[in-house]
Parts: sequence; structure tokens; C-alpha cells
Amino acid sequence: MPAPTIRCPICGKEVAFDDPNMPFCSDRCRLLDLGNWAAEKYVISAPARSNELEERDDTPEPPEGRSR
Repeated sequence: MPAPTIRCPICGKEVAFDDPNMPFCSDRCRLLDLGNWAAEKYVISAPARSNELEERDDTPEPPEGRSR
């Protein structure tokens, strides 16, 4: 059975999950991605507001008999 794959976010080539460059297909694509961040081609849309953070509670529940 072949290893599961994803597509390289830069060039679209298939990359196996066990590839050391994953999620990129090569060092070249990894460096191109880093350059895109440095050139501010990628942006984070907006900072999360405090009320949005409060609505999303990802903390695990404590085992029964224990309090937080």
C-alpha cells in the first residue's frame, strides 16, 4: 500500500507523508515559501478578538474527581 500523499503548496507536486521535506516537495519549494512570508505575500487576516477566544475552549476536561 503506497504512503498517503499531499500536494506541495508551492508547485503542486505530490509529497508522501514520510518525506523529510513534507509538506514541501523539496528544499527549493521550502525556501520559496519562506521568501513569500518574508516578502509579506502571505498575511493573517485579522487578530482574534478576546470574545472569539473565550468561545473556543480547547482545554481538556479534567478526569472525574479532580477540579481545574
